[in-house]
Amino acid sequence: MDAFSDLIRGVRAHGSLFGSSTLAPPWNLHFVDGAPLTLCTVLTGEGWIVPEGRPPEPLRARETIVVRGPATFAFVDEVGTGAEPVSCGEHCATPDQGGTRYRLGWNDTGCAAGGDGTTLIVGAYPVRGEISRRLLDALPVVLRVDAGGTGDPVLDHLAAEVAVDAPGQQVVLDRLLDWMLVCTLREWFDRPDGRPPAWWAAQRDPVVGDALRLLHAEPAAPWTVAALAGRTGVSRATLAKRFTDLVGEPPLTYLTRWRMTLAADLLVEREAATIADIARTVGYANPFGFSAAFKRVRGTNPSEFRRAATAPVTRVGSDA
Repeated sequence: MDAFSDLIRGVRAHGSLFGSSTLAPPWNLHFVDGAPLTLCTVLTGEGWIVPEGRPPEPLRARETIVVRGPATFAFVDEVGTGAEPVSCGEHCATPDQGGTRYRLGWNDTGCAAGGDGTTLIVGAYPVRGEISRRLLDALPVVLRVDAGGTGDPVLDHLAAEVAVDAPGQQVVLDRLLDWMLVCTLREWFDRPDGRPPAWWAAQRDPVVGDALRLLHAEPAAPWTVAALAGRTGVSRATLAKRFTDLVGEPPLTYLTRWRMTLAADLLVEREAATIADIARTVGYANPFGFSAAFKRVRGTNPSEFRRAATAPVTRVGSDA
């Protein structure tokens, strides 16, 4: 398991909102749900993504933009368009201007019959958990990837799938969206002028990359720097220096932070598990050492973290 695969595994399109809308100008779609991660790509035509509090971004055919929440954004035909804003959240329907809707598995091609429409595909990802949060923290509010990259074949599949109404369509769209997101993030991290997170570049180092894969594949193993060096075929000193230089922290410091990230999600996902159970799962022989490490890294002890993370959300203005 490499670091990127581990971090993105919680960012899945299962249960995401998916929209495919073909629009005739003028239009002004305002995506108000504030999803943690939203992927927007245009199959045909063009428009503008207008993120809240940020400059507009042109979005042309076969280009992809990813917007990181919770800020909202709009998709418009022209900056300053005179079209009435249409709020798009969990459900959105507009009988005019192409009849766009924003919901699970919906598609509309009615106004594209003349070939002049703009076809927008949107996937909103319900990102949950501390593991995925580490990936989101490495992303800007808005990132774009130009046409002509590895995502183009995925767009072809998406275009074909949204044009039909067949059994299993939602599953296919989910997987295609996952594929498109992975392609987009890979290209963005690898761009020539990019500044990817340290762990991304370090994965390609023949020594540090192997060490990272071992730590992610076996996080609960009783790792020492010497043991890790032995598995990667270098000296202890070489591994320690090379890892620190490329990743920005020593191997065991990285391991501890990763274990605490895993533990944070387990504390929420496995409410019936004891602190001792969670401690053993992430490589600690007793709960006391685990609790001390968790508080050092997360700033709170495991029990307090669990209570805060699982407490019911009180909504302002609720009748409850």
